[in-house]
Amino acid sequence: MIGRVLPLVRRPGSSAPRVDAQAMLATLTVPVVLLDAENRFRFANQAGEQFLGISVSQLLGHGIGELLPMDNPLFALLAQVRASEQVVVDHDLSLESPRLSKHGVSVSAAPMPDEPGSVLLSFQDASAARTLGQQIAARGAARSVSGMAAMLAHEIKNPLSGIRGAAQLLEGTVGEADRELAELIRDEADRIRALIERMEMFGERPIDRRAVNIHRVLDHVRRIAGNGFAASVRITESYDPSLPPVWGNRDQLIQVFLNLVKNAAEAVVEAGVPAPEIMLSTSYQHGVRVAVPGSSSRLDLPLLVVVRDNGPGIPDDIRNNIFDPFVTTRATGTGLGLPLVAKLVGDHGGLIEVNSRPGRTEFRVHLPVVPDDSADGPG
Repeated sequence: MIGRVLPLVRRPGSSAPRVDAQAMLATLTVPVVLLDAENRFRFANQAGEQFLGISVSQLLGHGIGELLPMDNPLFALLAQVRASEQVVVDHDLSLESPRLSKHGVSVSAAPMPDEPGSVLLSFQDASAARTLGQQIAARGAARSVSGMAAMLAHEIKNPLSGIRGAAQLLEGTVGEADRELAELIRDEADRIRALIERMEMFGERPIDRRAVNIHRVLDHVRRIAGNGFAASVRITESYDPSLPPVWGNRDQLIQVFLNLVKNAAEAVVEAGVPAPEIMLSTSYQHGVRVAVPGSSSRLDLPLLVVVRDNGPGIPDDIRNNIFDPFVTTRATGTGLGLPLVAKLVGDHGGLIEVNSRPGRTEFRVHLPVVPDDSADGPG
């Protein structure tokens, strides 16, 4: 259902040159686009480019119908604006197509008095704030995992070491058939210990942060992946070379992106994708600030790193809980990799979100840059 109609306020005698209006719109951090009477793009500011994921040069002259199916509610909103010649606001829209995936979007559409049929659209994407709220809840669950891990470490590690040691002693004193059983006991003890150690990583520990060159981190991750688990996968890069350093911990950032690339590689390989590919990209988003749910504080997160793959996508039934502990799509997975990634990103004051559909899954990591009062050089 289309949202409420607001009166369009017109100032008598005011006729600012269009180029000046576009210059002002270009400075806004809110995504803004201008459509002509045929729904072709006439203008988009930088935030609009980032929102749609397409450059202005590619948008101009093309219709919004090339991005969205004609039954999308946005077209009904455009028709109402033109019929009423008033501003119309609609909330919680989904802009979904093979080229675009945005949910929970608020759209404000305004007619252009000097250009009959033209409509100015501005978008407010609530998905980032919603994702942050989910991750705060997930971090609470992670703390529960941490408490459980501490208990398990205390109650299980010592007897587990005794079991492993006894199995190792038995290996040298029993026959061939029993030796296999002893090896099985030792291997399972090692697996349980490794699982406990992974859970211990959820503990609340202060991180040592300094200026980190994110491209060096990604290059390191790519070398590890290319020489190991992603040897059969094409890894491409699209970097903004002018990015400032991240304010973070190099080792933990390596762990974050190594986990994301490993998950992407496993997704494309296990699905048998004919031309498996992972893309790593970085960009700077001017003026990106995220409100923390339930708080008056806001996060400045201008640096964006994207890990994209062309795998089968994340099933709908678990997509909204993919960062919760023990949620996994793999039969042999523990469901701790992505929760740990979300925790480490959160420890950096950052945000991670996922967009997924068959053939394209993106993990988008928003990170803070080095504060002005830091004197550390890039790592």
